[in-house]
Amino acid sequence: MNCSLQQEVLSLLNENAKLSADKIAIMLGESKDTIETLISELEETGTLLKYKAVVNWQKAGIQKVSALIDVKVTPQQGFGFDALARRIYQFPEVRSVYLMSGAYDLSVAIEVDTLESVGRFVSQKLAPLDSVVGTTTHFVMKKYKEDGIILDDPEQDQRLVITP
Repeated sequence: MNCSLQQEVLSLLNENAKLSADKIAIMLGESKDTIETLISELEETGTLLKYKAVVNWQKAGIQKVSALIDVKVTPQQGFGFDALARRIYQFPEVRSVYLMSGAYDLSVAIEVDTLESVGRFVSQKLAPLDSVVGTTTHFVMKKYKEDGIILDDPEQDQRLVITP
């Protein structure tokens, strides 16, 4: 597999998941068959995992509550942080789980419908896990940019420009 071509295809799809194999082939000067085969291989090997839309829920009129939860844990003998991370990412509310450097070990991003749902997730699902020593929850107040997409729609400055 041509690593350079693979990287270009992945970069294009990462930027715009709606690109067709036809368009990618034209953009890269390759045949449609070559691109379709490469994309199939990337999907089969788990390199290309998902095609994703980034939704501005606020503009859609739907309220979502996002929270980032820092988790301090005691690593498990022989498993480190991996076993606990696997348990945490199985919960449907969880969008992402990261192993972190610094004061906390894991960072968990969740998205739910209400503030109360965040509290229930932390108190009933996350905090009771055996290795969890402590948590700190941060609520997302406003999203300005997500997955490289600017969500903030700054109002146009309507003032007249005054020049001397």
